[in-house]
Amino acid sequence: MKRNYDNVAPFYDRLARLIYGRTLIDAQVFLLKAIPPNAKILVVGGGTGWILEEIAHIHPSGLTITYVDISVKMIDLAKKRNAGENSITFINAPIQEAVINNTFNVVITPFLLDNFTEDTIPKIFSQMHNLLTPKGLWLYCDFQNTNFLWQRAILKMMYLFFRSLCGIESNRLPNIDAHFTQEGYKTLAENTFAKGFIISRAYAKG
Repeated sequence: MKRNYDNVAPFYDRLARLIYGRTLIDAQVFLLKAIPPNAKILVVGGGTGWILEEIAHIHPSGLTITYVDISVKMIDLAKKRNAGENSITFINAPIQEAVINNTFNVVITPFLLDNFTEDTIPKIFSQMHNLLTPKGLWLYCDFQNTNFLWQRAILKMMYLFFRSLCGIESNRLPNIDAHFTQEGYKTLAENTFAKGFIISRAYAKG
C-alpha cells in the first residue's frame, strides 16, 4: 500500500469534524496570527487545503506559499481553495523526496510528524529545519500524550485506522520536543486543546 491519504481525502474533513468538532481547526488557526506580512511559507501535510483559506483571511495577498503533500487527492482539493491573491506552488511528494530550492520564513506542519517513527523523524525534521531561515517561525500543531485513558484509546484507534487505510508507518507518537530542543528552538506562543490532547506551538529557530 502506498503511504498517503488518498483513500480518506474525500471524507477526511467531515471525519475530523465528527470526532473533534472545530478543535483541530482552532488548534491550527491559533498559530496563523504569527505569520508576518510578505512571508515565504512552507506548508507540509496541509491535507485538503482549508488552511490556505484561513491564511488568506489574515493575509489576502503578499504571501509566497509552497504546499507539499504526499496525497494527490489532497492536493487536488487544496487547489480548489480560495487563497486570495497569495502565490501558491503545489508539490505532490513526500517531504523527504520533494525538490525544494527555496528557503522560508515560516514552516507549518499541521498534524504531520505523528505519521512517522522515531527512526524516520530525524531526516524529515532536519530537512525542514534546513529550509527555515535563521529566526524563522515553525508553526507546529499535533497530538501529544496525556494521562487520560480516553485520549489514549482515541490515539490507538486513530493509528489503527490510518495504518489500515493509508499505510502510515507509525503506531505511536514520536518525541518531537527533543528535536526542537536539540536544535535550539524557542517557544514564542503555546496553547493546548481538547484537555491537553492537542498542542499548538509557535517556535523561533535559534
